[in-house]
Amino acid sequence: MSRLVLKSPAKINLFLKVLNKRNDGFHNIETLFQRVDLCDQITFQTNSSGNIKISSDHRDVPCGKKNLVYQVYALLKKEHKAVKGVDVKIDKFIPVAAGMAGGSSNAASALIGFNKIFDLGLSSAQLLAYARMLGSDIAFFLYDTNWAVGTGKGDQIRPLDIGVKLWQVVVVPCVKVYSAEVYKAHNLQLTKRNDDVNILIYNLKKKDINAVGSLLQNDLEDAIIRICPKLLRLKEALKLFDTQGVMISGSGPSVFGLTRSQCEAQKTATEMLKRYTRVYVVRTR
Repeated sequence: MSRLVLKSPAKINLFLKVLNKRNDGFHNIETLFQRVDLCDQITFQTNSSGNIKISSDHRDVPCGKKNLVYQVYALLKKEHKAVKGVDVKIDKFIPVAAGMAGGSSNAASALIGFNKIFDLGLSSAQLLAYARMLGSDIAFFLYDTNWAVGTGKGDQIRPLDIGVKLWQVVVVPCVKVYSAEVYKAHNLQLTKRNDDVNILIYNLKKKDINAVGSLLQNDLEDAIIRICPKLLRLKEALKLFDTQGVMISGSGPSVFGLTRSQCEAQKTATEMLKRYTRVYVVRTR
């Protein structure tokens, strides 16, 4: 195989509970991942150079060592002689640095893509081991599931059989919020110890959208809003429309509003586009 094209989906966290700080400096969390239909497209094409060349249609995507796809390639090339030269083209549709894990998803697609295009024969367990070396969210995208609970750093994945397809409006303001800064600012004493992701999962399976909206939780929100107060105004603006629940996804800055239907999502998006340039209507894949 010399050429391969893969879709690389975004995620939204409907639940994120910070449990404690680990000895390695990271945090143990419990989170509910949802894979959505907003996807990048990644094209892999072997070349004769013996190296990787990354290109993208988005100016903010790094094409060198800072790109997780590059890091995946470097790691695999170090350990597998079969890894040769490859051109990687990333067509970006997922907003960059938005808390929707576009980079992590690209890295997972790279693990899958390089495994196929170089015929490495790596097992799912081996791919997961590589994913955990490189980032916390990458492991989720290696599973063929739209829903999963993530524990540990978010890299211990429990796939879920949930049939509901949710519609959401996602608004990404033109601000930068860094995950490391958010976790540093988070006060562990504010964590709501009694909140249980299983209650949210139960209501998702029942397709009770009202209950789901009321059970959205992100322990990082207070820290994110302290760092970037304008996100509170964005949340309040989304609440003025026909949304069932509004929350920041992950470490931000993307804010999503849960709606009952595609029609409601599109109406809300039309209004939000009057004030924001990056507005997306997404659905569970």
